Amino acid sequence: MKIALIGSHGVGKTTLCFELAAALKRRNADLEMVREVARRCPLPINQSTTVAAQEWILHTQIAWEIEATASHEIVLCDRSVLDNYCYLVQAAGTIRSWERFLDYWLPTYHLLVSVPISERPAFDGVRAVDPAFQETIETLLDGMVAARGLTPLRLDAAARDGWCGVIVERLLPALEPTLPLFADEGGR
Repeated sequence: MKIALIGSHGVGKTTLCFELAAALKRRNADLEMVREVARRCPLPINQSTTVAAQEWILHTQIAWEIEATASHEIVLCDRSVLDNYCYLVQAAGTIRSWERFLDYWLPTYHLLVSVPISERPAFDGVRAVDPAFQETIETLLDGMVAARGLTPLRLDAAARDGWCGVIVERLLPALEPTLPLFADEGGR
């Protein structure tokens, strides 16, 4: 099962990702986190990004997701390829080959969780802090979600303290072991 938190930068995805990982680990989940790739990018990001930088981010995101899913039952992604792609579109416009790839890759996520803007981004040495840029990415993401007919779990901006619980509740049916309704033929 692969879960991805989607949203603009500075909305609390990373914090939520750690909270959710802890909650799932308490349920003995075999879990791996795919951390935010952009923080490791050797090329310019944010408003100064380039096609090369965003493609590095996308390729790295995909590689890390493949690696994590190869050896863990649950993979929790701090971002998805979709919201990473928004930064590429903002910088260079739509790229048809990436659009086709997104249509192929998006079904690999069991659940997309839309994390709304509930506060403005704070400077952390990497993240852009311009509220207009944050809104631009959010608008692009909302448009891409709608255009693809995706139905992410949408968190309520006013209920930030309960976000982790909402996600765990949604995941519970997939996390709970299922027992057979009837014993096997041997009576066991």
